[in-house]
Amino acid sequence: MTTVSYRAVITTNEPHKKLTHGFRRPMGRNNFGRITMNHKGGGHKRLFREIDFRMDKIGVPGVVKTVEYDPNRTGFIGLVNYKDGEKRYILLPKNVRPGQEILAAENAPITPGNRLPIKDIPLGTFIYNVEFKAGSGAKMARSAGNFAEIIAKDSGFAHVKLPSTEVRKVSELAWASIGEVSNDENRLVQLGKAGRSRWLGIRPTVRGTAMNPVDHPHGGGEGRQGRGRRRAMTRTGRPTGKGQKSRTPKKYSNVFIVSRRRVGKKGKEQ
Repeated sequence: MTTVSYRAVITTNEPHKKLTHGFRRPMGRNNFGRITMNHKGGGHKRLFREIDFRMDKIGVPGVVKTVEYDPNRTGFIGLVNYKDGEKRYILLPKNVRPGQEILAAENAPITPGNRLPIKDIPLGTFIYNVEFKAGSGAKMARSAGNFAEIIAKDSGFAHVKLPSTEVRKVSELAWASIGEVSNDENRLVQLGKAGRSRWLGIRPTVRGTAMNPVDHPHGGGEGRQGRGRRRAMTRTGRPTGKGQKSRTPKKYSNVFIVSRRRVGKKGKEQ
């Protein structure tokens, strides 16, 4: 079992009360209460922190006051005091400490934590909290240690290489933050025991081959059997694992993809 040494990074244990509220986690169920995502449920009760992914205080400088742990995400968050008196939580980049100034503006310096339109960010810069289009709020590169890279610009679009190795066209008017998401050691954590998974809301995973035919496409048979079909399947009959492409063939966003991500174990290692 391993953990992240929070004591050297976190500056406070109490969140800013006005930016928090209680919430009920969906636990893998839809609005009818039916399970749509397996292996979720239980877990420790959490307080929700309102994170500013839009960062629309353009031209108003702010100062990072705290570095805090957020149970709802893997990266660290920070409370920013803006010059006009407002306080907001933001997702912090690597190596940003209390007292550092944060600015969202078209002419902001290219330093970690600052936010600019992609058209004003040089090629080769590492970015996170990336928007699809201007004003939509950050959607990409938000997990601990993740970053995207601007590799080209052409005809109003930037070619952005995402953490999945996919190269995608993003509007040059969209905004992104400079740097890499904090807490890059998160990927090295070994949970060590089943109970720790349950604290996180992760329920046990049962192999399809251990089930009955009624429960899973891989189920049934006397003794141990192969899956008996060409492709590995989920319990709902969709392709999964083993380096198979599972993306919807006619997905609306296909026109924005320059290069597909590498799939399977070999793709992840490269």
